[in-house]
Amino acid sequence: MRGHARRTTATTLTATCALLTAVATGCSGVQAGSSDAALTVSATTAIIADLVEQVGGDRVDVTSIVPHHGDPHSYEPSPGDAAEVADADLVFSNGLLLEEPGIMKMVHNNAPESTPKVQIAEKLEQYGGTVMKLEEDLGLDVLWLGWAVEGRIAGDGSQVRSTATKLEGPGELRVYLTDTLGRPKVYVDSADGLDAKDSFTLPPEAHTHVNWAFEKPGTYRLTVEGRTETLDGKAEKFGSGTFTFTVGDAAEAPEGATVLDGGHADVALNAETGKVYVRADEEKSGARTEHPAGDVVLNVPDRAKESVPKEKPYAFLGRPGTDLWVLPQAVIGKHVHGDMDPHAWEDVANAEAYVRRIEAELIKADPDGKATYEKNTAAYLKKLGALDQEVARKLATIPEENRELITTHDAFGYLAKAYGMEVAGFVVPVPNREPSAAEVEELGDTIREKQVPSVFLEPNLAARADVLKRVAQDQGVEVCTIYGDSFGDEIHDYVSMMRHNADELAKCLGKDA
Repeated sequence: MRGHARRTTATTLTATCALLTAVATGCSGVQAGSSDAALTVSATTAIIADLVEQVGGDRVDVTSIVPHHGDPHSYEPSPGDAAEVADADLVFSNGLLLEEPGIMKMVHNNAPESTPKVQIAEKLEQYGGTVMKLEEDLGLDVLWLGWAVEGRIAGDGSQVRSTATKLEGPGELRVYLTDTLGRPKVYVDSADGLDAKDSFTLPPEAHTHVNWAFEKPGTYRLTVEGRTETLDGKAEKFGSGTFTFTVGDAAEAPEGATVLDGGHADVALNAETGKVYVRADEEKSGARTEHPAGDVVLNVPDRAKESVPKEKPYAFLGRPGTDLWVLPQAVIGKHVHGDMDPHAWEDVANAEAYVRRIEAELIKADPDGKATYEKNTAAYLKKLGALDQEVARKLATIPEENRELITTHDAFGYLAKAYGMEVAGFVVPVPNREPSAAEVEELGDTIREKQVPSVFLEPNLAARADVLKRVAQDQGVEVCTIYGDSFGDEIHDYVSMMRHNADELAKCLGKDA
């Protein structure tokens, strides 16, 4: 869903209320472009826009950058988005690297310097909320290798560019990411020689998951360098390093090298120290260790061997059906994030903290509206308090043995922690291809071992979850729907979203195992 106009504005809501008078009491918010609006506000997501509308009432005209059904992890902003941001008196985002970096770059490039740019979740604890670490464990039987940048950089919107400058090896290497619609974005392709185009940017303290595809077995050495880039066009190199990959079971690691062949790790570049290394998460302790680029070997065994997909967008990988050794992306979309889980609103108590922060920022920007904002906030917090109890009450009806979630992506950690559940898995093995027989079997085993009666899809990601639906059908379990990052055709506000999630979870998991 790329095309959109004045999304999530209360003009639409008001028109809907006029037509549907029977439910008029459920419609509230701003009249976009009305003379009563004291502030023009841009929000990155429809969920945040809805919370702003609840606090702002008629004094605020708010639009959402990411469309109603959109995915904030992968949405690419349009010129219309830039124009709206340029007119905004205040910009709200979630922060914690929820939004696709291009969204935040567009905000910093187009919003006036004097316009406050508020990343709500970055200071959530100060307003009574909680933020927790993002836990990632897909149980892959090969190394899950991402790409990361560390170290703070001065200047809003500054980024780190990672560039592949040299490759030695028996075949070609492609590093690419697959978006939520299954389209590949190539970051590195050695087939036509490495140059400045074999690069990509990440915001500070972020990492992303990518596919590493090797053409032939053998030993590869990849040299990468890092540069900082600021919005005013300044670029500065800060370090480089060479990483060794052993591809195929016959390839041998140099004597004395540390070999990584499983778990989660990232090729990492630190903009503050200039160091280039592999950071690896210890599977048992969860501790993070750093290995200098020259001291570590990244293993790509024969069990990672796949076939080049037949779909035309993957022609850059070679002839369809030929062998390819792949360390998979393993998650859906443009999964750029940091160490903290950004999906804090899935705990209703955290949504209350969002509202308190929004209230404070609106009062700061529009002191004359203080009484209105305080009144609206008090009324909405009361509504959220009742919603929190309702969600807890409904989820408490789920039998203890069924309190495990298998979903399309890792967006429900806060919901699970707040309401006594557990995330058993988020399942999108490799978005760019059909999963291997072993992956399908492993997913089936997880569903069978956990004895879950249902698995859950998010509407905006459902098209990329064919594997989950097929395996669920094979295992005789139901496929249900819950909302994570966006609304849908029947869900238009936060309260309705959380009420739906609670109802769906209670209905689909409240069965005998």
